[in-house]
Formats: sequence, C-alpha cells, structure tokens
Amino acid sequence: MMKPNDLDPILHSARRARLAQSMQGGIAVLPTAPERLRNSDTHYPYRYDSHFYYLTGFPEPEAVLVIVTGTQPKSLLFCREKNEERETWDGFRFGPMGAQERFGFDEAHPIAALDAKLAELLADQPALYYPVGANPQWDARAMGWLNTVRAQARAGVGAPERVQDVRALVNEMRLVKDAHELGVMRRAAAISAVAHQRAMQVARPGRFEYELEAELLHEFRRSGAQFPAYWPIVASGANACVLHYVSNDAALRDGDLVLIDAGCELAGYASDITRTFPVGARFSPAQREVYELVLAAQAAAMQKVRAGNAWNEPHEAAVRVLAQGMLDLKLLAGSLEEVLEKETYKRFYMHRTSHWLGLDVHDAGDYKRAGKWRTLAPGMVLTVEPGLYIRAADDVPERLRGIGVRIEDDVLVTEGDCDVITVATPKSIADIEALKRNAG
Repeated sequence: MMKPNDLDPILHSARRARLAQSMQGGIAVLPTAPERLRNSDTHYPYRYDSHFYYLTGFPEPEAVLVIVTGTQPKSLLFCREKNEERETWDGFRFGPMGAQERFGFDEAHPIAALDAKLAELLADQPALYYPVGANPQWDARAMGWLNTVRAQARAGVGAPERVQDVRALVNEMRLVKDAHELGVMRRAAAISAVAHQRAMQVARPGRFEYELEAELLHEFRRSGAQFPAYWPIVASGANACVLHYVSNDAALRDGDLVLIDAGCELAGYASDITRTFPVGARFSPAQREVYELVLAAQAAAMQKVRAGNAWNEPHEAAVRVLAQGMLDLKLLAGSLEEVLEKETYKRFYMHRTSHWLGLDVHDAGDYKRAGKWRTLAPGMVLTVEPGLYIRAADDVPERLRGIGVRIEDDVLVTEGDCDVITVATPKSIADIEALKRNAG
C-alpha cells in the first residue's frame, strides 16, 4: 500500500469536493472493502475498495467515508479506534484523531458510531447516495438509517426521498486520470516492463511456466509494487489459446511460444501488459506470420486511439486487420465483408480489444452513453490488446495449430497520437529475438 508520507490530503479533499458538487444535494456513504478470510483465521492480504481509496487515500479496513453537502459541506471518516493490544498483533492504526489530521477530513469518528451518526445526518436531506446493490448487508443497513429518520416524521423531520448509486458519479470522476494518477501508472508500467524482460530472458526449454511467474512476482515486489494487479497468465504452447489460463505449471518446450499477461499494482494502480515470445531463440515461420498479424492489428487499433474518436473505433480497426489475416492464413473462407458481417472471426478472436485501466484492471467507467459508444478524451487510459488463438482442429492448417498470440499495451489518450506508457516492453520480433540472444 502507498505509504502515508506519499499521500496528498489536498488531492483527495479536492476529489471529495468534486463529488459533493456533482451530487447537487444529499449525503454520500462509501464503505471500504472488508477483510476476507482465506482459511480458518488467516486473511487474504488486505486491499481497500477502489472508490473509497480514490476519495480518501485511507488504507485501513473497517472504514466508511461520509460526504455531506449543503451550505456547510463536510467529509467525515469513520474508522477503527486506536487499540494498543490489536496494534501489537496487527500493526499501526491511525485512529479517528490521527486519520482526521493526516488525511484532511473535517471530522473523524469511531466506526461503532456510524449508524447513530448517519440517522442524525440524514435528517432533512434530499438524497442518500451509496453503492446500491453492491452488498446485501449495506443495503439493509441503509434501509435501517432511512427508517430511523422516517420514524421522526411526526416531529417534522424529513427523510431522503431519493436513493441513488454513488458509483455512477465516482465512475465518471475516475475515467479521466489526473497528473498524480498518471505518474503512478507510469511507474507501474516501468516496473512491469522490466519484469516482462526478465521473464523473456530466463525462458528456455525444460523450465516451467511457474518459474517465469516467480520471476515476474520477484521483480514486482523488488521494485516496490505491493501486489500483482491480477494473477499472472504464463501460458506456453497450446495453453496460450486459453484466454484466462492461470495454472502456470506446464514445462516449456523448444519450438513453442509463451504468452505472458501480467502487470503489477503500485499504490493501488494497475499496469496490464501481454507479450508473446519463443521459448527458444527464434520465432518459427508460422509463429512469425501470426505474430506479425496481431502486431499489425494492434498498430491499426492504436491509430484510432485519439481524442474525439468513439470507443469502438480501435476495436473495429483491429478486427478488420485480423479478419483479413485469417483469410490470408486460410483459417477462414469467403470475403472480408462476409467474415465481418457474420462474425466468423470470433472463432479465433473472441474478446474485445480494449478496457479502461486505473485503480482496477478493468477500471471504472461506462463504454456507452445513451446507447452510443463513448467519445475518447485526453486523460483516459485504456489497454490495446488484440490476439489470435488458433486451437487445434481438423480444418485448421497443421502448421498453425496450437499457436496463441496476444500483444497488449497500456495507452493514454491525447489530442494526437496515443501515448504508449508500456513502450519499454520489447515487442517487435527483432527486439524480442535480440533480447533472447543476448540472454544466452
């Protein structure tokens, strides 16, 4: 997690003010993520809720942010109290007083006071914003607050008439990254680029996929990243045709390709890179053909990643290149327009070309607004990741069977050409083969 000394309370306070302004009246309640048991009394490593962290920077569990609008808007944090015994076992806690001072809240209270305080704060407010439907326990709790206020109707106290999902507003805020976020994401991309190079260098026949996984994880942590952003995919040979393969336990064989989809999480922000490379020193002719096709599709997609274009334009550009390539490779028959209209290309390319990237790997933000694809704007960050997955079958040319290739980069939308923030990761065949050759 980000160290407290690295946090900027002014930045998070400004985000809370923006949210309060967009609410146009009412109270917002955003809980962080709960701790989760892995087994018995052992927990998974803790990871805060992304919306909560975006607005607070507060890294501890058992915490809730409350934003009150009106003539005197304020933000309140409810968190665990200081507890010397628990801190002996589990480590430092800020406590309400320390959290208020360090993170710039107007007020901070013990988490045990939340229900009573919310019933008080909701009186005569027009709306309650919270993550509706995200958790049944929080839904029930919110109804409890509302019913407590409604019970005071005879005393002239009004209850909120509207209940809205606060995530819709925060999603829009998170979609365009600020300078702080982009700085962290560039650092995460640089760490992941080195990790991918390290995995390429150590890959050789007889080693196992999990050995490459270990190199990735080692480099992530060695460079200060707290977690992998998702569990790494290290898929050799035909395993690369399984999109979410995570077994990572097969032996590497000479003549096969390895597809690695991996990125680190740094201070909450994800990187997401995929590279495909030979176990041995060189691509085979068939592998080279497939790889160059996917690379061309990625280049075509990236040309469409610019402000003013629709979200779907990069995907359409990639699909068109891939579909023509499938015809050229004799994977499909017919005309290009037939392949596109009937979507027969989906046999070998079945996923979308992009997704948003940020605090979540598949980050916040709608892809369509009012039925139309969203327009790209400067500051948005997305992946560009076309692929081709040729599972063995009788109607597939034998030389292509079992080849799976995906190439993925993280890109920033600008007014002109997109900014590829993962550019340091080797991608051309010449660069990859040179890296393998220099690694011995």
